[in-house]
Amino acid sequence: MDTPQVTAPPCPPPPVPGDRAPSSGVIHVNFRHAAGYTVIGNHLAQHRGLSLTAIGLATHIQSLPAGVRIGIKRLAERFPESETRIAAALRELEAHGYLHRSRVRLADGRIVTRTVSYNQPGATAHSLTVPRPRTAPGKPAPRPTPTPAPASAPPPAPTSAPEPHPGPSTAVIPAPAPAPGVAPATPPASAPQPHPTSAARTTPPPPLPQPQKFTPELQRTATALLADLRRHAPGLTLSGSDVAALAPGVATWLERDAHPDAIRHTLTADLPNPLKHPARLLRHRITALLPPPLPGAAELTPPRHGVVITPLQNCDTCDRAFRAADPGRCRDCRDRPTKQAAPHRAA
Repeated sequence: MDTPQVTAPPCPPPPVPGDRAPSSGVIHVNFRHAAGYTVIGNHLAQHRGLSLTAIGLATHIQSLPAGVRIGIKRLAERFPESETRIAAALRELEAHGYLHRSRVRLADGRIVTRTVSYNQPGATAHSLTVPRPRTAPGKPAPRPTPTPAPASAPPPAPTSAPEPHPGPSTAVIPAPAPAPGVAPATPPASAPQPHPTSAARTTPPPPLPQPQKFTPELQRTATALLADLRRHAPGLTLSGSDVAALAPGVATWLERDAHPDAIRHTLTADLPNPLKHPARLLRHRITALLPPPLPGAAELTPPRHGVVITPLQNCDTCDRAFRAADPGRCRDCRDRPTKQAAPHRAA
């Protein structure tokens, strides 16, 4: 009777109190921490946009007491990850609001990096809690300074109740009725004036300049110039629809005798970094920096005040030069008969 049955299956381990063992997956064996723990939210531990390195680094930073240095080099000495991976994880935490780093100048002139860790990004101001100062193990925690209770004011001396006296009447006096046929005067309501910045934001951009004659030759040259911009500035890579939309503006520049090299230099100089919207930038520069048409010879001639210069004309009969407002025949040819007029050539 006391011989053990070796063929019987072993007894399963007792279940953990408070947990139900699932049929598959992870099984948690949880014990309540009494000291030396940090509360980490599931929004960080199960974040789908952060890498495991960033989640672990955020957990480590939140477990440190205030004032501990957490530079990239110190973290690389503490963990096996390289400085490049740690720097990338810090940038991830900054992008998702768990960390904020800023450069601060101290009173002695030194510039340091101030790091602020957020255990719950986006929390309101009234839900923030001030961390308690941590003490070394074995030392008693500092007792909070008791706040003295305010001294109770002495009870007021009993006074006799004042006799009731008639106060001002609070009855509502009705307004006099308006005269028949007269509309009641209403104060003019002041219309709200729009804010100048809001009006500026709603102002549509100026239209793209259009050439007077959009010939196939101008279209071909403008399209080739826009498509060739990516060779000089890789950020100005345009799609086919953007090239077709901006071609009339470049054709207007070419129509005003602008050299293609000058157009290319104007469109590719001093580009922002990073360049997010190349088509919008080119549209703005084509519209805002459009040169005026080249002046003619008459506009470039300096004016002479008080002197009227009569232009030179060639005689239709003798081809001799004479001054007149309109072309025609010279004075000699007008005086002699038409049949006897002979061409006069200068020797």
